[in-house]
Amino acid sequence: IVNGAMGRMGSEVCRMALEGARGASVVAKVDKFGSGDVLTSISEVTAKADVIIDFSHHSAVYELAEYAEKNRLPIILCTTGHTEEELAVIDDMAKKVPVFFSANMSLGVALLAELAKQTVALFPDADVEIIEKHHNRKLDAPSGTALMLAKAIETVRRGARFIYGRGGQQKREKDEIGIHAIRGGNIVGEHEILVCTDTQIITLKHEAQSRSLFAEGALAAAEFIIGKDAGLYTMYDIAKSAK
Repeated sequence: IVNGAMGRMGSEVCRMALEGARGASVVAKVDKFGSGDVLTSISEVTAKADVIIDFSHHSAVYELAEYAEKNRLPIILCTTGHTEEELAVIDDMAKKVPVFFSANMSLGVALLAELAKQTVALFPDADVEIIEKHHNRKLDAPSGTALMLAKAIETVRRGARFIYGRGGQQKREKDEIGIHAIRGGNIVGEHEILVCTDTQIITLKHEAQSRSLFAEGALAAAEFIIGKDAGLYTMYDIAKSAK
């Protein structure tokens, strides 16, 4: 089941499945703006399915949780910008069904996070700044991926504070992780991490060339999660399973 099937990413998942990617097939398309063969609510789906892929909006999590739990279906959540209440719903859902939840559906970004942790651990006194760039239609800032990277770095930089953008007259403090959002044009997604010492700058960067990247990741996640026990899974779990 593809929820958000008429959006950019949902339609890309449907296209790739139609072409036979990872042996997937779409049994139901759902979108609140749907018509014809696209249903307007997941509650209307009666077809038998193995997994739900959601590329709609973070506020859909309540309806999705109800349907997934009722039908004992694993779910891939590909949206960002969740409220604390919505995150609590996801945590509760993961106690009942397998939930794959990642701010970025790219294995490359999962690798970037691991490299960032290693680098910051090696240079404990370095200044760390994250710059993320996206298209002018993206709603949340900073991106969920930028926050995911910052939280990964925080595991090796205990007590770090996230600073969103900079302004005013104030010197940078050592415990800060700067996070900066740029919105413009049709940028698919770029995430750059600067690890700066007094003598050198280490730059780690991931750039998405096509939105197909995220659809590929969602289908890989769907293949991975089928048959898993209830719990919360991420791209790191796929990466670990490939070792």
